[in-house]
Amino acid sequence: MTKLNKVVVVLDEKAINEIANGKVDNRVNNTGRPVNKKSARQARLAKQAFYASVNEKFVSGNAFTLKGQTEQYTYKATAGKCGIIKSVVTGYVCNVEYVGRTKVKGYTFVLGKQVNVELNLKTLNFVS
Repeated sequence: MTKLNKVVVVLDEKAINEIANGKVDNRVNNTGRPVNKKSARQARLAKQAFYASVNEKFVSGNAFTLKGQTEQYTYKATAGKCGIIKSVVTGYVCNVEYVGRTKVKGYTFVLGKQVNVELNLKTLNFVS
């Protein structure tokens, strides 16, 4: 077997751009194995992605409504991990002491008594 150490490849500008952009042998169109959307793993990943997006919407301060209500609320972070939930119309609603993956726990005072508030992020309807 002989070595080809003196081979010169002549490429035009179009071929060089195609190689640089990864369009050599059409590999970008091959998605690999088909994905079974009904598998337990895909269902779990879809659920995790939903939880992450809902949590991100809540923490970023997007307006949301509770089921069966038209009043809009927003979350505003304060010092540390706590924050407050504000109504768009009336203002302050409650303090938030815990923001989890799917739950938000807070409290407010009504007639001198502490009332605990718990929101399920999965059931909130985000406006934006």
